[in-house]
This record gives sequence, structure tokens and C-alpha cells, in this order.
Amino acid sequence: MKRVLETKAMGALATALMLVAAPDVVLACASCGCSLSSDWETQGYSALPGWKLDMRYDYLNQNQLRSGTGTISPQAASQIVTKTGPQEVEQYTKNQYLTTTIDYSNGQNWGVSFLLPFINRDHATLGTASDGVTPGAGGGSYYSSTSSVGDMKIIGRYNGFTPNHDYGVLFGIKLPTGDFKLSGTSTDPANPGALAPIDRGLQPGTGTTDLIVGAYHFDLLSQNWAYFAQAMYQRALDYRNGYQPGDGLNVNFGVRYMAFANVTPQLQVNVRNVQHDRGVNADQVSTGGTLAYLSPGAIVSITKDVSAYGFVQVPVYQNVSGVQLAPKFIVTAGVRLLF
Repeated sequence: MKRVLETKAMGALATALMLVAAPDVVLACASCGCSLSSDWETQGYSALPGWKLDMRYDYLNQNQLRSGTGTISPQAASQIVTKTGPQEVEQYTKNQYLTTTIDYSNGQNWGVSFLLPFINRDHATLGTASDGVTPGAGGGSYYSSTSSVGDMKIIGRYNGFTPNHDYGVLFGIKLPTGDFKLSGTSTDPANPGALAPIDRGLQPGTGTTDLIVGAYHFDLLSQNWAYFAQAMYQRALDYRNGYQPGDGLNVNFGVRYMAFANVTPQLQVNVRNVQHDRGVNADQVSTGGTLAYLSPGAIVSITKDVSAYGFVQVPVYQNVSGVQLAPKFIVTAGVRLLF
């Protein structure tokens, strides 16, 4: 019985790591993405040969200004002068990601996933010349509302190192399919209503080709309890128009309870570290940081081949570089289909 459960969990976890790469390490803004692993619980879908479709929705409203490990008021942030000039004071960034994943497994030691996000983002900033309440002339304040395809990822996996297939590696690439030249509307008193370039870190795409590598391990704690540990690293291989996103590392731990027939409760700890953006067109001060989330959730089997899942990520530690917007929680929901 243990061998059967291990074999089923192996395939599910391998595909979980594919989905960790979906919207998580996209931006060097430390809190711009979701680090949740949403596919560990599929109970052996990817251990079977064939195809799987997953549709995942993530919502995160970055509406809290933070500096270091604490919050900061807009008025206090507006008084900061960095090595590149006055600190920008952002108001909010509302992110919605819809990520489509198509996965193929040969049912033995390898598989491949194709992930494509569609990103809806509303953003507003007071710029660099405000008093923390109203924009100042020449500070570059603007508002933007964008909806666009993001950067596609192709990730392979191999887990034939042990008889139980409980260790695996990931190797993949992120392609520059997302737009990185979108504009917003200026709210600067010196030039109201004009087109305003959106910060490179908030564009749907980075314009770069990125390398993705990862590894994982899982096992049973008892007949009804299982755990996993995983890590995934992403690094841009080039610059594009004076911009390179910072390197990102996600480390996730999780446990799940498997005694119920159709519901699988799960609890994860998600830790994410992102380095500063680089390049002349990058914000090299207020990007990057380390965040940790506690993420309870559950998976519900609807039919033999269809399941749904939902999670809430609650931040338990946030340490951001410079001054950045961070969410108070992140919501994830999705459905998957085996065919």
C-alpha cells in the first residue's frame, strides 16, 4: 500500500513543481507573484501517461507600503532620498493571473509542461515628487490598466533516480512572449493625460530569456499523512532594452492529509527570495526581498478525471528592499482535467 501511495504522489509532485513556475518568479518586485505549489495533490494524474490541463487563477492586491520588515506611511516614504534620487511612492498594484498549463507525461521517468499566463494589472503611483498624498509636478506619476499574455515557460522533469521516484529535477526556460512596452496615463500635474511608460518590473513580460532549474523530494509520514520539499531557481540569461529581472528562488514545504474520500486538506510554507532588478532601465533600489507565507488550502475531487483546488497565502515574514507595495493575502483557485 505504501509503495502504491508513493508512486501516485511522485507523479503529482513532479507536476506541482511545474506550476510553481507559473506566476511566481516573474518580477523582481518581491511580492508581485505567487509562490504556491498548487498541483502536488493530483493523486497520481501525472504518473499516468497522457495529457493534463490546469487552469489556475491568482489574485493579489498590493495595497500596503512596506520598507524592510515593517510598514511605512506614504508621507514618510516621500521623504526618502535614495542613491538614484527621491523615493517613488506607489499607491496600489492589483494583480490577477490566469495561468493555463498543459502537461504531458510518458508515465515513467519524464514529462514536460507548457505554461502561459494571462495577466490583468491595475497600478497607480504618485511618482517621485509627491508629498505622499498628491503627485508633484515632474515626478512621473501615472495610472495604468493592462491585460496581456505574459511570458511562456516550458519545463521538463526527470524523476528516475530511485525505484520509488521520490526525487526529481526540473529544467526549463522562460521565453519573452509577453509585452514589455505598454503605457499608462500620466497623472503628473506637469503633463496630465499623456502616455506614460509603465515601470519595466510591472510589464506583462520581462523581454528576457530565463533559465529555470529545480529539485524536489517527497515521502509519507504515515498512511494518511504525506510531505514534500521543493526548490526552484530562475535567472535571466540576457538584458533587454537596459533591463534584467533579478534572480528568484522559491523554497516550499508542505503536508497533506489523505484520509478523506474526496477532499484533501493541505498546508504549505512558501519562502521566496528575489534579487534586485539590474540595468539602466531598472529600479535597482526598491526591488527584491524575502517573503514567507503560510498557505492553507484543500483539493476536491469532482470526478475521476476532474478536480478543483483553493488556497489562501498569508504572509508571516516580509523583508523588502527599499519601499515596495505588498499584499496582505493572496488567493489561488483552479481546476484541472486529465484527458
